[in-house]
Amino acid sequence: MSWCCATVSTVALGENRYRELRPPRSAGVLTCVWSRSVALDAPAYRVVPDGCVDVIFSGDALLVAGPDTTHHATTMRGELVGARFLPGAGSAVLGVGMHALRDARIELAEVWPAARVRVLTERLAEAGAVHGQRILAEALTTEEPVLDPIVPGVRALAARQRPVAEIADAVGFGERQLHRRCLDAFGYGAKTLTRVLRFHRALARARDGVDLARVAHDCGYADQAHLAREVRELAGAPLSTLRAE
Repeated sequence: MSWCCATVSTVALGENRYRELRPPRSAGVLTCVWSRSVALDAPAYRVVPDGCVDVIFSGDALLVAGPDTTHHATTMRGELVGARFLPGAGSAVLGVGMHALRDARIELAEVWPAARVRVLTERLAEAGAVHGQRILAEALTTEEPVLDPIVPGVRALAARQRPVAEIADAVGFGERQLHRRCLDAFGYGAKTLTRVLRFHRALARARDGVDLARVAHDCGYADQAHLAREVRELAGAPLSTLRAE
């Protein structure tokens, strides 16, 4: 794979520096690779739902962060390298239904062969952040995974805030069967996926400086009060706080 990434974002907040890159080819699997430098004495920092699953190298171990339905505080520090799956793609690569990883953090060796994880860990330990991102991305995309064929359609319709009944009809399933397939692929049903993706879009818009009334309107909330309630439920803080994190 020719490695020529486009920088998605770079954020520096105090002792916590975060950078995202988009791999040139990711087999429809990865949305980005990233690095985060966190001071060893830094306080815990907030992680909020985004519909994604991450594989994270923490310096001496490879971890999987499953799909979140709420916020949590993490104390991972030092030089971190990660790869983030597109919503619905993690199951095909990791070989486990995402419902088993919902709101969970596990070692990669729990779902991948231990020898394979050990070799990858050793390679990452010898690499710097940028080279480590390349190594991790290649390890996760070497074999083109077989995604559940409903994933792209469900993901696109959920991002457009379509009702569950409409999503089910579009992919040719009843709502119960759709729910089961979504549990495996996304970790939760289409209704929760829609809610999480809407929140993630709203947060991105707010961080871009868009007026909150406009954010609420553009992202499909009934009004600004509805936006505020949803953000507090999912992130545990108001948008004014999240904008600065």
